[in-house]
Amino acid sequence: MLMRTDPFRELDRLTQQLLGSGTWSRPSAMPMDAYREGDDYVVAFDLPGVTPEAIDIDVERNMLTVKAERRPVAKADDVQVELSERPLGAFSRQIVLADTLDTEHIKADYDAGVLTLRIPIAERAKPRKISIGGESAPRQIRG
Repeated sequence: MLMRTDPFRELDRLTQQLLGSGTWSRPSAMPMDAYREGDDYVVAFDLPGVTPEAIDIDVERNMLTVKAERRPVAKADDVQVELSERPLGAFSRQIVLADTLDTEHIKADYDAGVLTLRIPIAERAKPRKISIGGESAPRQIRG
């Protein structure tokens, strides 16, 4: 069996434990993918365990800000936690959007812990053909 090893995984885990999870004043980054699909620019954020009500999406000019918060699940008094590795707290990500994107028509979907934003590419940024017009009679340049 082939196993992939990551020598920094334990260091990352220890750092996360020492620094703690994100807070609203110092949020943790959330993993994301960004790609173009047809006439849309798609950004997908991993937010497992976050309720849609705990997600805040803002656009100001060309700055997209996504904030989310994962709170601890309420447990009964007689529950003893043996292991807790799932990060809790605040998560945030800011992305500078190109002027070629139509920020007025962003669509957001949240399914299976993935927030997907579809940002249409503005009509002015789409490739188009330019026709060449001409005159039938030659012109004379006068000085």
